[in-house]
Amino acid sequence: MNRRRPTALARPRPFAWLPWLVLASGLVIATSSHALYKVVGPDGRVTYTDRAPGSADGKVSPIGGRSAPEPSAVALPLELRQVASRFPVTLYTTSGACDPCDAARQLLRQRGVPYTEKQVLSPEDGEALQRLSGGTDAPTLTIGGQVLRGLANEVWGQYLDSAGYPRESRLPAGYQYPAPTPLTERREAAPPRAAAPRAAEPAAAEAPAAPAPAAPTGFRF
Repeated sequence: MNRRRPTALARPRPFAWLPWLVLASGLVIATSSHALYKVVGPDGRVTYTDRAPGSADGKVSPIGGRSAPEPSAVALPLELRQVASRFPVTLYTTSGACDPCDAARQLLRQRGVPYTEKQVLSPEDGEALQRLSGGTDAPTLTIGGQVLRGLANEVWGQYLDSAGYPRESRLPAGYQYPAPTPLTERREAAPPRAAAPRAAEPAAAEAPAAPAPAAPTGFRF
């Protein structure tokens, strides 16, 4: 009687699972590179999508992935952030055509100086600038507590050097300067108050009838 020899079990190949792990990792990485969104509809139904839904679809929450940061959220380099915190730069300009104001913006942006722009748009703004700088020159620049009235490239550059601002731009890619704002806060005029109704004037009393003139003497009726 022939006995069958037991078949040898196949030995597992070393690292046979490695290609599958690499493939699975690749799928995870590929998936995480795209933003996913969790949408809670008005009826409470929850759905998931890889396309950015509109605000009318319900409450949207991004899940995973990396989205581009908002321009205002772009972090400055440490060195530039420290200088800007110690000596903040504010540019005061006027609205409309102002060639010196345009040149001042170009100077600061070419050098990569983060600044805030305030515009003089009303008599109140002009008074505020007068109190701040002692004049109404446009443009006016403040570096910390230093006030520089009128554009002077060399003078502005020397003060920026002294404050510690780099001579070449080190602003990160995607940085955007904030939009100009009025120098003073705008207050909406209060609506005129309605005049209180006037009380009705009393009717004029009737004047008593004048007595009849006495008949001339000598006349008889």
